[in-house]
Amino acid sequence: MGEQWIALVVAVVGVVGTLGAALLTQSRADRSKRLELRAATEQQRVERLHAEAVRVAERAEQRVRERIELRRGCYITLNTAARHYLTAQVNLSHALRGQGDVQSCLEELEERRIAFRAAYAEAQMIVPDAVLTDVGRASRWLNGGYGTLKRLMAAGDGPAAQSELASFGEFVDGGWALLTVMRGAMRHDLAIDDEDEAEDDGEGVRQG
Repeated sequence: MGEQWIALVVAVVGVVGTLGAALLTQSRADRSKRLELRAATEQQRVERLHAEAVRVAERAEQRVRERIELRRGCYITLNTAARHYLTAQVNLSHALRGQGDVQSCLEELEERRIAFRAAYAEAQMIVPDAVLTDVGRASRWLNGGYGTLKRLMAAGDGPAAQSELASFGEFVDGGWALLTVMRGAMRHDLAIDDEDEAEDDGEGVRQG
């Protein structure tokens, strides 16, 4: 009888041991699976955060590029309009001294003035204040030249008017200098490092 109980106990212990080992193995497997799932979930979360950060950075970079392109287009238009405006003033000053057709030069000047005014109005909405300061100086100088020419036209061919016309070239030189400063500010804003500003600002001026 004692041997039977011992055998039974041994058998029970063996079964319990087997079941316990199986349960322990399953528990460890479940725990490993949970850890794997948790790690995978965390990895996915990290990847989503990274992807979102990349998208945010790309959108910000795109906005910066768009703003730069917008300013670049504005600068090209403004620089061109300013040069044409000053050139038209030179042409009219020559015509008033008998070296061209006054009426056609006056019409050209009015067209250039309107084009510059439109470009300047656009710049006021787009251009940074640091650049707009130099643009404003150039604008006031150009408009001053326009006013001077209109006044001289009204004054007629008197000696005083002709004398002032003869010295108008000095005013023009100052205008080209301001346009050079304005262009330099634009280039700096666009991070263009080439500082060679040796371009002949008088190019394109029609000689009467």
